[in-house]
Formats: sequence, C-alpha cells, structure tokens
Amino acid sequence: MDAKLGAAVGAALGGRVAAARSLAGGDINQAYEVQLDDGRRVFVKSNQRSPRGMFAAEARGLAWLAEAGALRVPRVLAASEPDGGAQFLALELVGSAAPAGDFAERLGRGLAALHRHGAPRFGLDHDNFVGRLPQDNRAASSTSSTPATWPEFYRTRRLEAQLRRAVDGGLASSRLRAGFDRLFAALPDLVGPDEPPSRLHGDLWGGNLLVDEAGAPCLIDPAVYGGHREIDLAMMRLFGGFGARVFDAYDEAWPLAPGHEERVGLYQLYPLMVHVNLFGGGYVQSVESALDRLA
Repeated sequence: MDAKLGAAVGAALGGRVAAARSLAGGDINQAYEVQLDDGRRVFVKSNQRSPRGMFAAEARGLAWLAEAGALRVPRVLAASEPDGGAQFLALELVGSAAPAGDFAERLGRGLAALHRHGAPRFGLDHDNFVGRLPQDNRAASSTSSTPATWPEFYRTRRLEAQLRRAVDGGLASSRLRAGFDRLFAALPDLVGPDEPPSRLHGDLWGGNLLVDEAGAPCLIDPAVYGGHREIDLAMMRLFGGFGARVFDAYDEAWPLAPGHEERVGLYQLYPLMVHVNLFGGGYVQSVESALDRLA
C-alpha cells in the first residue's frame, strides 16, 4: 500500500496505518488487510484507475442490502469521496472458516428473505456499477412519471444498454444484433408472471460469496437494484459454485413462479453481455447461442 493511500485510509478511520498486507482474489481492485496503530484490523480495497464514485456506490449498495437483515454483508467503515485523491473502500475484516453444516440452507433461505424485503421500484434512486461498467438504474422512461414495468426496465436499462456499449466497442456481430432484435419483439411474453421488485445483489457469482468466521454466508461486491428475483438465481447458475440445496432451500422459503427453469437463459443474458463488454472474446459466441435458443 503506497503512502498516499495509507494516509487517506488512516485519516478516514481516525488512526494511522501501521501495517498492510496484500490479499489475493480481486479481479479488478487491489485488496489489503490493514492494521491501524490502535490495533484495529480492517479490509481495504483500492483502484486508482477506477471510475470516480465506484467505491461510494458500492458502500451504498452494501448498506442497502444490510437494511434487509437477511444475510450478512460487511459493515462499511469508510469510502473515499468521488472527487478525492486516493480511491478506496474500507470494510470490516470478515474472518473465514469452513462452511457450517446448514450453510447452503441458510444461504438459500437468506437470499429469499433478501429478495422478499423488496425495493421501491424496478431500478434504484441512484446509478452504480457492475464490475467497472456503469449501471443505469433510472426508470425506463425519463419522460414518464409512471414506474417502469419489469420488461421495460430489463430491455431498456439492462439489455439495450449493454448492447449499445458492445456496438460502440465493435464487439457486436450481426448475428448478435439480429438475435436481440428477435428477443426484444418477444420479450414481454418471455419474462414470466408479474412480480413486485425484489432487492437484488445484482452480481451474485461464487466469487462474491464468503464463508465467515462462523461458517455462515456473507455477500460482498454488490451491484444492487430492484429487479426480478430470478436475475440473481440465474447469475448463480452461470458460473457454478452453488449446490442444489441452495436453490431448493430458496424455493422452500419462497416458491418460484412456474416456468422459471425456462427463463434461466433469458436472465443470464445481462451478466453475459457485461462480460462481453469487459472481456470480449468467447462471450460473444455465448450470447449468440443463448439468443438462438430464446427467440
């Protein structure tokens, strides 16, 4: 940890950084276990090339998830100002242990409780980030006072937003663009029955789940908004890492609507398109194949 970052972290936490140890595991940011001169140990992540406001938005997202009281999230200790020098987020340091015997059940039931806590609308009252990409959480129409429906929001603020980014970046093949044209025409019939907005983690893959010192689940690195609950569940299935008992426990706590198995591919499109815009390569073909199956 360089001196500038250490000084900023110390000032924000009301102490002085006595030691800092680099931690592995971050794909985008640098992570540290920091010890302050008063003995406190905290987790800090930083990225001087991060978009301004990214860490402040993550801090708000963690607090929003914590409001539900459903699953543990790290307590936010400090976040840099968007226009500040050093960019960082300081959190409580979460210990680690082997998963408790009921870990999968606690995760499934806790996620159901988080979703059921709900959100005021589809979207959020502020924008944030998914990975390092901006995530637009406005209502689907800026000219209307009517809250967006889920199909409108999913199309406009999620799929079309990522498609535009891919087109602008030269990543969108003609097959991919034609597939989205077909999908958008059919989307209202594909999204499933109407449901109220759920409180979503928004980026729930295995790397954003910790096992804490008590063997319980702890969620990190959210990209929160109000959306369809099947989004989080589809993301969990995209890269694996979650056992069948998690999904069974979720369904026991809050049964999913009929046809949810057929909608997994639809709701994996958003994270896949995010990966197209972050990493390109084979993700384009994955989206093309998914679109061919959907419409």
